[in-house]
Amino acid sequence: MKVNDYEVPDELLYSENHVWIKIEGDLARLGITDYAQKQLRDVLYVDLPEKGKSVERGGILASIESIKTVIDVSSPLDCEIVEVNEKLQDKPDLINSDPYSDGWIAIVKPSNKEQVKELMDAKSYAELIKQGK
Repeated sequence: MKVNDYEVPDELLYSENHVWIKIEGDLARLGITDYAQKQLRDVLYVDLPEKGKSVERGGILASIESIKTVIDVSSPLDCEIVEVNEKLQDKPDLINSDPYSDGWIAIVKPSNKEQVKELMDAKSYAELIKQGK
């Protein structure tokens, strides 16, 4: 689905903080949305979390530095970091060029499956960005 100038893939889930979530069995792959990366503009550096680290919902999952600002990426779920996208160390701009595929940030193991039910589907997220939030 395309909303204004932003891609919003139908198969993903979303948080209000512009994080996308792809459920992969017992794990979830996370990254920032097209809307978020376009607000940041050119990404220069990504501070990735440590594997094995536990992060609570709302806690800092990663930090992203762009030419415009530095943002903290909030975790949409209570989780444990299983894997991080090492490619972002050398090519942080993958977040800009391919936010939903090569630009993913982390793979996590959710510790509270009920929280997944609270995430937005593509239609709900599209409404959020239409409102400019």
